[in-house]
Amino acid sequence: MLLENISLEKVKKKILHIFNFETKFSKDYFDFLGDNGFNLSNHSLFHYGKVDTFFDKFNFNYTFSKSYFSIWKHIKLLRMMFNSNKIIAHNLASPWLLLYLYLFPKLTPKVYWVIWGKDLYFYQLLEKKFFYHRVYEFFRKKVFKNISQIITYVDGDAKLAYDWYSVNAKIYKSFMYPSNLYKSYNTTHNKNISKPLNIQVGNSADPSNNHENVFLKLLKYRNDNIHIFAPLSYGDVKHAEKINKLGKNLFGSKFTPLNKFLKPNEYVEYLNNIDIAIFAQKRQQALGNIITLIGLGKTVYLRKDVSTWALFENISVKVKNIENLTLNLFNSNQIQSNITIIKDEFSPKNLKEQQVIIFAD
Repeated sequence: MLLENISLEKVKKKILHIFNFETKFSKDYFDFLGDNGFNLSNHSLFHYGKVDTFFDKFNFNYTFSKSYFSIWKHIKLLRMMFNSNKIIAHNLASPWLLLYLYLFPKLTPKVYWVIWGKDLYFYQLLEKKFFYHRVYEFFRKKVFKNISQIITYVDGDAKLAYDWYSVNAKIYKSFMYPSNLYKSYNTTHNKNISKPLNIQVGNSADPSNNHENVFLKLLKYRNDNIHIFAPLSYGDVKHAEKINKLGKNLFGSKFTPLNKFLKPNEYVEYLNNIDIAIFAQKRQQALGNIITLIGLGKTVYLRKDVSTWALFENISVKVKNIENLTLNLFNSNQIQSNITIIKDEFSPKNLKEQQVIIFAD
């Protein structure tokens, strides 16, 4: 799709971005926009977390709130919302944001909800629902129903928003973040049988990764030439300790937890050494990890009932069903087909065009 007729410099609408606590996505996102000619002077940012001067270089107004409980910062957020033409909510989870959209419904038409996954699936996947969950869900239902714009690359998530919350919104298809771009790396896809088969389980220490269930499926292979890795550097700290202990008890020296953050280039290098990656989440999650792994020619296992499965099926990328877990890798033809599709689908050109449409519409 050619968008030369839309000048990036002419997009003058005041655009407010609201990010949750994770800056690794926001930093790469604004770097991408700046590097690709977007005029950021009309953008502003409200970000949860500790103040990060990284954003000084973009020459726009930004505010950080250390928690959801800072009253003065959220008064400023409300003022920013009223002064903006567009509100791009990167993960619609903030209780204050939901409250404002409930109390001031005229703000809702400005909102572009970037579905991250947990913000959509939160209530549906709760095993125990307490009173405060039900109160929170009451506000979510009222707000979500009135959302006019959704940004997602996963059609299944848009459908669930409609099914669960009667959302009747315009869908903007975008994978949004540079972490979802295809990443090339010099590698060979001919496995050296003398080396261990490297298996990654999950992408974080969040319990939603269902590490325990995957470990049980892998238990029958523990005497084979395998090595299991579990990224546990972010998420639930107590759960990370639990999974670390369980992995070592079950697999001994064949288990390695990743307890420290790796730089982006180091993480890609690490992923390049993985052979099989297993994601047992019951919701759309870890999309950037999955795209990168498939683009590197790796064999990826997913649950067949998650929306991510349908996404890859629709673009003819092959993944495997976690219910039929084996240690067999894709053949060279399938690997090359997957790489070619990922490289074309998740390209910088496509991401730039998607952002132009979102900002200019």
